[in-house]
Amino acid sequence: MSHTIEGKLLVKYDTQAVSDRFRKREFVLYTEENNNGTIYENTPKFQLTQDRCDILDNFNQGDNIKINFNVRGNKWEKDGTTSYFTNLDAWKIEAMDSVQNHDSPVPEDEKMPWD
Repeated sequence: MSHTIEGKLLVKYDTQAVSDRFRKREFVLYTEENNNGTIYENTPKFQLTQDRCDILDNFNQGDNIKINFNVRGNKWEKDGTTSYFTNLDAWKIEAMDSVQNHDSPVPEDEKMPWD
């Protein structure tokens, strides 16, 4: 299931080679939620994997971005102990400026005759 979230790019880490066949790059998003006048700060950490690691090169800390991501859960067993962990796997990142410009109305003098 795909989710989206918007916020400010707070931290971006270097790409890590986890194994010969797997690499990942983590980053942190800053968001705020207003709940009845109380502001709650949230800083979820996401990851990009494999060829998607390079997507983050197009963005700088402080940029307002929109992230499309999936929630992934995994089970891991070692020495008779079972652990579970969750990853927020990003697969698309967009600059909020371009998203906002795309959705903004066209001024009257720039409209085409068929608009």
